[in-house]
Amino acid sequence: MFDPRDLSGELAAVRDEHAPDALVLDTERDFETLDPAVAESLGPLCESLDPVSYPAEWLPSDAPEPLRDYASSSFTVGMPGDGGVAWTTQTHPPTVFVKPRLAGSPESFVDFLVAEALVEVGLGEPEQFLGFFGERYRDLDEATSLDPAGTYQLAAALYDACLGRATYDIFADWEDDYPELHAAWTDAGERLAPRLADLPGEIAAGETSFAAAAELACSGVKHDVAIPTPFGALDTRAYREYGPDYAVEWATKTFEKLD
Repeated sequence: MFDPRDLSGELAAVRDEHAPDALVLDTERDFETLDPAVAESLGPLCESLDPVSYPAEWLPSDAPEPLRDYASSSFTVGMPGDGGVAWTTQTHPPTVFVKPRLAGSPESFVDFLVAEALVEVGLGEPEQFLGFFGERYRDLDEATSLDPAGTYQLAAALYDACLGRATYDIFADWEDDYPELHAAWTDAGERLAPRLADLPGEIAAGETSFAAAAELACSGVKHDVAIPTPFGALDTRAYREYGPDYAVEWATKTFEKLD
């Protein structure tokens, strides 16, 4: 199921700088959440396992099942929306997973995604948004008019934006030390910019749901691109400083205007 991924050049240097002990593994098949039995097979590859769990009281009664599983005491690795590269700090050392869905993608883009995961591991932040929001996840749920899946998608996007605020300066500073990864970061931002520019019109026309728009807009925070209203308010140092409190206040004000 798992094979060590060879890292060389700039990618190896990024790991040495940000997450020197991290394992980087290619996975045999795609996954959103690993079956606990499969997740536990990581045991022989790492020094120890330390599953996380969170109070059930943090979740609304209608929270999606994957979120309930993650909060429980079962060893849950990966969540819907993690994308082609995911990471966990429930293993020691931390583990980065590269999924086969990325087959055919430009190598430079995949390298950037791996580098991004290594940088995020090095931040010491929670691996999923529930650890970020904590008990305030219920407040976020109450602040929106979204269904449970939509609130989940929005929460994941909001956490992505917060991580993006933390990683932007790191990526922007790579031009001299890691020019190939910096070029991949720049290219990804340039490809994203036209989609972000069209986003307000798509929301107004009902072509894109609010949660899907948030996911796209928040993914741009780590890039040097303009983030459209109302998501531009998340591209601030204040968000990084105040975290979930800021996110809940933003959601409250945003949905009051939408309603």
